[in-house]
Amino acid sequence: MTTVLVVDDQDLIRAGLAALLRAAPGIEVAGEAANGEEAVRLASALRPEVILMDIRMPAMSGITATERILAEAGDPPPKIMVLTTFDLDEYVYAALRAGASGFLLKAAGPERLLAAIDVVAAGDLLFAPTVTRRLVESYLHSPLVRAAGPATHPDLSVLTSRELEVLRLVGTGLSNLEIAGKLVISESTVKTHLNRTMTKLSLSSRAQAVVLAYETALVVPGGLDVPQ
Repeated sequence: MTTVLVVDDQDLIRAGLAALLRAAPGIEVAGEAANGEEAVRLASALRPEVILMDIRMPAMSGITATERILAEAGDPPPKIMVLTTFDLDEYVYAALRAGASGFLLKAAGPERLLAAIDVVAAGDLLFAPTVTRRLVESYLHSPLVRAAGPATHPDLSVLTSRELEVLRLVGTGLSNLEIAGKLVISESTVKTHLNRTMTKLSLSSRAQAVVLAYETALVVPGGLDVPQ
């Protein structure tokens, strides 16, 4: 059973999501929260595997709640999937920076929601590779990023050459299975390299690894070449 915490300030939406999940096989609704503060408290108390997180909420936004939850989480941390009315906006970019595992539009159908929960619960991003690249490339060219100025990045020299290559391929949006095929190694070996990479670089989600790969130019926007 995958345990899920549903976070939304609108009672009708929150109740509808919870009812859908309770009727789905293999999913258990661990709890419901009406704002970010309550989400932080319940995430700590209930330790759900997946959190469906609304963004715009009173008391504490979903972005701040995501940062707090992941900063205070044990091992393994929950996978946080942001629910939004909008496709690509500054809230989604901020959620990725905070460590969310992806985002889903509220207009998505029930099957899409259930499939998305399976994807993030397995430790992968919600998006297909092409969508991931388009999202992050748009993010890196957004006014929000330009206004924020240069980001501070961890030292990539702590990574082995194989870990660096895995990080680059993660940045292109490939799944663990696809990376294994490219590098001719097992999927479990890819997971080991990625886990070590995330530990060394203090990353809490695959989404953060994707953003870092772009910000450090391991992946070039518009292409997949590593700069010399």
